[in-house]
Amino acid sequence: MKLQNIDLVYDTECPSCDFYCKLVRVRESAGVLNLIDARENPEILQEISARGWDIDEGMVLRVEDQLYYGSDAIHTLSLLGTRSGLFNRLNYWMFKSSNRAHLLYPLLKSYRGLLLRILRRTRINNLQVVGKDKF
Repeated sequence: MKLQNIDLVYDTECPSCDFYCKLVRVRESAGVLNLIDARENPEILQEISARGWDIDEGMVLRVEDQLYYGSDAIHTLSLLGTRSGLFNRLNYWMFKSSNRAHLLYPLLKSYRGLLLRILRRTRINNLQVVGKDKF
């Protein structure tokens, strides 16, 4: 059986995103999870931008050739994830339901935005929106 290539594209300068992505695990039978810094990989960012997705507003999960954005990404990742360890069990419980993921993701994203504003982080701004350089 061939393992899937699973890429998780996110902003490593966001402490909450970095924490989450470094703790989340996928089942061995699902494939190999590759963490990709959106600030250092313009190739994948071009594909994301072509879809009109703002990487500052949501992470992207690529499973083989299929892309998932924001709450869909975190939902799919939870289904591929291992259930070992407290963090991964909690992640599965919180996001295994697509409806729950769609409700919780915007709330978590707003807390993330507040944190990044406090930390004075700059946006990646992959869609090159004028005046949208800071959180």
